[in-house]
Amino acid sequence: MDLGRAPAGGRDGERTEGTSEGTAGTEFRLLGPVEIRDGLTGRDIVPPGSKQRALLSAFVIHAGQLLSVDRLTEELWGDRPPSNAANALQAHVARLRRLLPAPGGGHEWISTLPAGYLLTLGPATTDVQRFHRLSAKGRAALASDPGYAAELLRRALSLWRGPALQDSGKGPICTTEADRLEENRLTTLETLYEASLRCAQHGEITGELEKLTADHPLRERFYDLLMLALYRGGRQAEALGVYERARRRLMDALGIEPGPALRGRMEAILNHAPHLSAPAPHSHAPARAVALTEALALGGEIARLRRRIDELGLEQEALVRRFDAMIARLPGGT
Repeated sequence: MDLGRAPAGGRDGERTEGTSEGTAGTEFRLLGPVEIRDGLTGRDIVPPGSKQRALLSAFVIHAGQLLSVDRLTEELWGDRPPSNAANALQAHVARLRRLLPAPGGGHEWISTLPAGYLLTLGPATTDVQRFHRLSAKGRAALASDPGYAAELLRRALSLWRGPALQDSGKGPICTTEADRLEENRLTTLETLYEASLRCAQHGEITGELEKLTADHPLRERFYDLLMLALYRGGRQAEALGVYERARRRLMDALGIEPGPALRGRMEAILNHAPHLSAPAPHSHAPARAVALTEALALGGEIARLRRRIDELGLEQEALVRRFDAMIARLPGGT
């Protein structure tokens, strides 16, 4: 199976806190074509047009942060904004508001403020949050339980449905975030294959690593992992051939030799270093079950605290509006 961009296949196994009504269960998805999973109806909402997708993406990327009119204008139109950019942006925001799921519970998705606009997630989530959470858990488990780490990292990668922020324009917000997320995906892939090697699964991953070295010819870590997998499979000559292939590609593209890590791997293979041997398979099933239970409980507490913080923020905004309205009605008020 190609783990580089696994197909979407249901939930990642984590418990979803809250009810299924209103915004609870709603998820904004950026890891592929931009869409919204309506927590109430279960349907997927796809914004029509690249500008609507870019606008939604910018809001989700900076959820809880004020985005100025100028910054959003640049994201949608670059250096060629329309003459009535503020009105055009306002129209796009209005269309996006109508597209979003019914918030319920007094929640407002997009707030209009004097200096710009702000998206409040409330109890809604994003697939990016889930990806980062699962990736972090996988990295944390790598040393003590590589099998469990690989399971978590596969779940994280299964959230990807295509290139991040696909078809969302080329504005600076979306472009920067797409590049950052792709780097996160590749780093997670590297950790996954390291976990697989620690589980003595070298024979199962050589084909996938061969493809990754072809797709990312300047990424040395994939060559390093492939060399180790081949060596452990009794294919020393092929492992050394991978080093030479990496060296040629780096010299042709960048004019540089491989870094110290890859050179060190090559020398270790030449010398049959003992530390290159595959580890004995072992099981950490009991520890895995305890860790998963504790992680789910902690995740629930964090979700409840996040919802309460969002509720307090909304209450504060409502009180500030009431206060401003009262002041305005006083004699001499503005």
